[in-house]
Amino acid sequence: MKEVYIYTDGSCKKNPGPGGWCAILVYGEHERVLSGGEAETTNNRMELTAVISALEALREPCSVKLMSDSKYVIDALSLGWAQSWKRNGWRRSDNSPALNPDLWERCLELVERHDMHYKWVRGHIGHPYNERCDGIAQSEAAKFTP
Repeated sequence: MKEVYIYTDGSCKKNPGPGGWCAILVYGEHERVLSGGEAETTNNRMELTAVISALEALREPCSVKLMSDSKYVIDALSLGWAQSWKRNGWRRSDNSPALNPDLWERCLELVERHDMHYKWVRGHIGHPYNERCDGIAQSEAAKFTP
């Protein structure tokens, strides 16, 4: 299996508001940068969109090291929360609705294809890929800012 490192970040100028996302895929010496944005969204939707877009770009099952500064994404995947929300009809343990079920549904489909490993990275402390993702995601959000 190919080992791919994926770094992601999402940004939102206001929450909700104009948002952007970025994913950097690293395989050996090769890098691929993916990014985009939306006029009206939330930070968490952009964080998830970055992960989904990166996983969709993989053409075969891989050993994926996913790194993100989003506790929402990393904890929901690594601790099984998202799988539980799905099993419970997109309800959380307190019976409140899980947010972003459309994105979580797609994300869960994609992670099933790969050997996934998750790592939370503290944001804004100088991690080179996290800083790059943050800057690109902010630039994407700025495209939708009036």
